[in-house]
Amino acid sequence: MIFDKLERMGTYRGLHANLDTAVDFLLSHNLEELPMGRTEILGERVFLNKMEAQALPASEKKFEIHRKYMDIQIDVHGSEQVETGDVSSFTCESFSEKDDIGFGECPAAASCTLAPGSFTICMAGEPHKPGILAGPDDRLVKCVIKVRVEEVL
Repeated sequence: MIFDKLERMGTYRGLHANLDTAVDFLLSHNLEELPMGRTEILGERVFLNKMEAQALPASEKKFEIHRKYMDIQIDVHGSEQVETGDVSSFTCESFSEKDDIGFGECPAAASCTLAPGSFTICMAGEPHKPGILAGPDDRLVKCVIKVRVEEVL
């Protein structure tokens, strides 16, 4: 997991061509002005989902994992804890190939507090648990940018 300030987003250019597209989009758009729902950036390679969510205690959340996409998670309003898990101990209980998401359990390896002005990048294959309650207000408005890292040949 990468955790940093949005003002430093440009330093992550060069890791993957699709990530570069996401970085350019983030540096040129105001996320507060985007509509709720899906925003196309580069078809199925890069797209953004803006949503309302409710943060929950860690015990009520499961780790999630993706095989084809990395996630860039950004809170527009509210704050949440995000944990990353020990992939070597991850036990996947269910996985949807169609939605590229699996849920399961593993020990937490690290965590950060995500709030407006910061972001996390959770790599494909990296268990992560977003949406953990970080304070008294459980309401979130967040953007998740899906960045495809496994290309279809």
